[in-house]
Amino acid sequence: MRPDERGRGTADPARSLALLWSRRGPDARSRSNLGLERIARVAIETCDAEGLGELSMRRLAQALGVGVMSLYTYVPGKAELIDLMVDTVYGEVVGPAVPSDGWRAGLERVARDNWSLRRRHPWLLRIPVGRPPLGPHAMAKYEYELRAVEGIGLTEVEMDSVVHLVTDYAEGVARRAVDASVLERESGMTDEQWWRVCGPLLGAFVDGSVFPTATRVGSAAGAAHGGSYSPEHAFEFGLGRLLDGIEVFIAARTAAAGRSPR
Repeated sequence: MRPDERGRGTADPARSLALLWSRRGPDARSRSNLGLERIARVAIETCDAEGLGELSMRRLAQALGVGVMSLYTYVPGKAELIDLMVDTVYGEVVGPAVPSDGWRAGLERVARDNWSLRRRHPWLLRIPVGRPPLGPHAMAKYEYELRAVEGIGLTEVEMDSVVHLVTDYAEGVARRAVDASVLERESGMTDEQWWRVCGPLLGAFVDGSVFPTATRVGSAAGAAHGGSYSPEHAFEFGLGRLLDGIEVFIAARTAAAGRSPR
């Protein structure tokens, strides 16, 4: 196992897949009621409250009330533990049925699910996603998201690309939102409070005649958002424009095939 740029180990693929698909329940021989689901949930709760940097196998074992060596009999290492955590929270965005109100509503729901997931679990944004854990919940999530664009005239590669375009967008805006929350917590000042201080002072330093467009637009946006930036507005506005673009793409593809999109 080698360290990556974020300071954690890289999971061994074979050990990770075996762990994710085993999903062992509590050990009948143990009085601790220890099992992978409980291990994952306690680790997730720790990271939700304190961040990924506070997670360690030793600390997790203490929270579970077991020895660290007992924990290692279930999870081979921290990297595999994080894969288990990611796969577990992915299960939160799997819907019960195929969306019945068209591809656009389906993709909008996909975007909102992924946006909300990362707002609930901001530690997800610290984990490289180039090689996601291929566990049962990750596969179910992918299957569910693909159903939004099933049967509308796209190739398999295009279906995959459209879904990733939407999920990548949601992740990117969620990252900005989480960063704003961290800054607010660390500074003790909301964005609105910061803007109330900086907005009037900026006029004393910036010559509006030199930066007329920036001054006009920045003032209007700051007044509208109550700060320099609104993650919620950015998400809603960007999602609408993203879906508009996908609609143009789908219309072109289906027109070429001589059929109408659902």
